[in-house]
Amino acid sequence: MRRKLIAFDIDGTLLNSQKAPLESTIDSLGRLREAGHLVTIATGRSRYLARDVIRDLDFENYIVCNGAAAFMNHNQIFKNLLDKKELDRLVTEADGMGIDTAFIEMDQARRMTSFNVGKMAQAMMSFGSVLPELETMFPETREVYQALAFFDETYQHQFESSFPTFDFVRWHEECVDVVPKNGSKAATIQYMAQRLGIQQEDIIAFGDGNNDREMLRLAGVGVVMGNATEEVQACGDLVTATNDEDGIWKALKTLQLV
Repeated sequence: MRRKLIAFDIDGTLLNSQKAPLESTIDSLGRLREAGHLVTIATGRSRYLARDVIRDLDFENYIVCNGAAAFMNHNQIFKNLLDKKELDRLVTEADGMGIDTAFIEMDQARRMTSFNVGKMAQAMMSFGSVLPELETMFPETREVYQALAFFDETYQHQFESSFPTFDFVRWHEECVDVVPKNGSKAATIQYMAQRLGIQQEDIIAFGDGNNDREMLRLAGVGVVMGNATEEVQACGDLVTATNDEDGIWKALKTLQLV
């Protein structure tokens, strides 16, 4: 069997609804590695927010910040930073509308504002994180891989029109990830595959969220978790069981990889 690159989202995919990996998932990862496949995380989380999963599930390869950074054998091989001038403009526009923003470096996040601390905290706690600390000069002194803008669907089109060099990827009803227009999990997975000499048809991607749609379409096989919305399910080649019902194991069995 030819070597595969197999990429897994974290939330709603590698982790169940209690934010823990199933035993069948842990077993699957071990079998894939033993077979010689390249196994990687592909997450919207930063390295800092993914560190427990990286450690506990023995990942040496990981794509973080929605594709803005990639690591192989724990060494960084790729980065795609947000444009500082456009970030300044985003902050100015958001401030004028009373919209909170936060910025993510590789190993920390800081918020710029405190217009609605409760809304920010609720969004961050939805995946087990906490409210970022306040540091208004953060984007001026750090490498910013990703931003957060805390607004609902009402403002989506306005920001997309005003900032054509950014993508606004919704992961919560009150928050979007802000990433470079030319960056995504899909683009970075493709970069990693090309670096390893792995063909596109040998890429397998597992995901459940809006920020997984592009990588599901790119992959030779896009596997969508059963807990995904119908819109996301339409982007894949195979819909498996949910993240609480051994979805990863069952899909890999169907693909004859375990």
